[in-house]
Amino acid sequence: MAKIGFVGLGNMGGPMAANLVKAGHTVTGLDLDDGAKARLADAGGRAAGSLIELMGEAEIVITMLPAGSHVRSVYMGGEGVIALARPETLLIDCSTIDVQTSRTVAAEAEQAGLFMIDAPVSGGVGGAEAGTLTFMVGGPEPAFERAKPILDAMGKTVVHAGGPGNGQAAKICNNMVLGISMIAVSEAFNLADQLGLDRQALFDISSKASGQCWSLTTYCPVPGPVPTSPANRDYAPGFTGAMMLKDLNLAQDAARTTGTATPLGAGAQQIYTLLANEGLAARDFSAVIEFLRGNKSDEAGS
Repeated sequence: MAKIGFVGLGNMGGPMAANLVKAGHTVTGLDLDDGAKARLADAGGRAAGSLIELMGEAEIVITMLPAGSHVRSVYMGGEGVIALARPETLLIDCSTIDVQTSRTVAAEAEQAGLFMIDAPVSGGVGGAEAGTLTFMVGGPEPAFERAKPILDAMGKTVVHAGGPGNGQAAKICNNMVLGISMIAVSEAFNLADQLGLDRQALFDISSKASGQCWSLTTYCPVPGPVPTSPANRDYAPGFTGAMMLKDLNLAQDAARTTGTATPLGAGAQQIYTLLANEGLAARDFSAVIEFLRGNKSDEAGS
C-alpha cells in the first residue's frame, strides 16, 4: 500500500481520496476548506496543515484542482510539489486544465527526476463517489504503469492516451462531443414537443436508431425515459453547466491555438455561455434543454 498526498478535496477530490483510503492506502489530504479536510479524516485519512507537511512522506501525490493557474501554483516554484518531492515520486494531476500547462508542468517534473501523468476524469460526482470514474491518461509508459493500480482504486476505466498532455487533450475533445450532443438531443425533444410527438416514443425510436448517443440513452434531458438522469431530479447536478462551459472554453482555446475549425464546438460554447448568463450554470449541464425552451433559472424544471 502507498503513502499518498492528495491536494484538492472538493466535490470530486474528496470522494476520490476516500476511495483510496477504502483501498488500504495511507492518504494525507490538503484543501483550503477545513470542512473538506475534516471529511477526509472522518473517512479514515489524515489532514495536513501545509504542503510541506503533506509532502513529508508522500510516495505519490495526486491533485484535483480547478484550473491551470492552480496547478502551476501547487507544482512549480521553490515551495511547490516538484521542489519538495523526493526523487522518483509519482505525480498524478487529475485536474481538467489546458494542454500547454499540463505539458509545461510535466517537463519540469521530468527534469527533477519525477514521474508524472495527467489523468483528468469523466463520470462526475456520482462516479467519484462510486469509484467508477474514467481516467484519460497522458504521460510516459513507466509512469502510467506505476499509476494504474492507484487509478483503478478510484475508477473502472483507465486509458493511456499517449504522452504528456494527451490526457487533457482527450478530455476536452470528449467533452466537446458531449456538449454538442446534449444540445442536439435537447433540440430534438423540444421539436418533438411542438410536433405532438410523445417523448417516450421519440426515446424508444432514437435510442435504437441512428440518433443513439450517450446524451440520449444514459443522460436523457427530459424526465421519464431514463429514471437515473438528472432531469428526474430537477436537474440537480452531476456535472454542472459551469463545468461544461469550462471544458468547452478549453476546447476552443486549443482550437484557436492549433488553427482547427470547430464550428459546432464554438456554437456549443456560445450556448453554454448564454445558459450561464441566464442563471442555469449551477444546474446539471443537461438543463440546457430548459435554456433552449426559453426558461430562466427560476423556471427551470417547470
